[in-house]
Amino acid sequence: MKFATPLIPATLIRRYKRFLADCLLDDGSEVTAHCANPGSMMGMAEPGIRIWLEPNDDPKKKLNYGWRLIEHKNGHFTGVDTSVPNRALRTSLDSQGIAELAAYETIRPEVKYGENSRIDFLLTQPGLPDCYVEVKSATLSRQPGLVEFPDSVTKRGTKHLGELANMAQQGHRAVMLYLVQRTDCHRFQLAADIDPTYAAAFAQARAAGVERLIYTTNISPDEITLGAAIPAA
Repeated sequence: MKFATPLIPATLIRRYKRFLADCLLDDGSEVTAHCANPGSMMGMAEPGIRIWLEPNDDPKKKLNYGWRLIEHKNGHFTGVDTSVPNRALRTSLDSQGIAELAAYETIRPEVKYGENSRIDFLLTQPGLPDCYVEVKSATLSRQPGLVEFPDSVTKRGTKHLGELANMAQQGHRAVMLYLVQRTDCHRFQLAADIDPTYAAAFAQARAAGVERLIYTTNISPDEITLGAAIPAA
C-alpha cells in the first residue's frame, strides 16, 4: 500500500485529545496533524521524536496533515495510523499473498455480523466455510524485538473476540490477525498485564476454534506492505 501523498518529515511537539498532534516541520513551521490512533500509544508519543506526516488538500478534512509514521533512532519505523493495516491487508488478500487465506477469491470488507458488529473482512469461496477475519494493529514494544497487543484496555477488542468465537462455534472459519506495524519486532505476545480481560477472552476464543495469524510489515516513508508470518512468543 503506497501512501497517496509523499510523506514529509517532522518533529513531534505533543499528542493530545487522542487524535491531535502538534508537529514542527523541518522548515520551522508548526502544524497540527490528525492522529488516527485511539490507543494509548505507550512509548510512541514522546515529544521530540522524528515522525512522518502525510499532507492533504481535501476540503472535507479539518486538518491538512495526517501522522503516519515514527522513525526511531535506530532507523526502524512504526506505523501510527490504525486504518493502514486493513488497507495493506486488502492488497495482500486481493493478490492471494496470505497463504492461510489464499483459497478465498471473494473478499468483502466491513460486513455486519453478530451483535451490532462489523467484521474487517468476510472471505467466501464455494465449497469452503465462510472465513471471518478480524485485524488488529500491534505497535507496543516494551522489550527489544517483542511487540505486544493491546497497549490499553480494549472492550471493543474483547467484544470482537467473542463474536469470532461465536462464528467458529457455528462452523465458520474465524481468524484473529495481528499486524505488526513495527520493523524492529519479530516476536509477538498478548499484553495480559494491561488488559487481562482481553487475554482471557482470547484464550476462550482459541478454545472455541478461532485461528491466530501474526504478520509483520515492511514500512518506509513510501509504502507499507505485508511482511512475513511470525509465531507467538
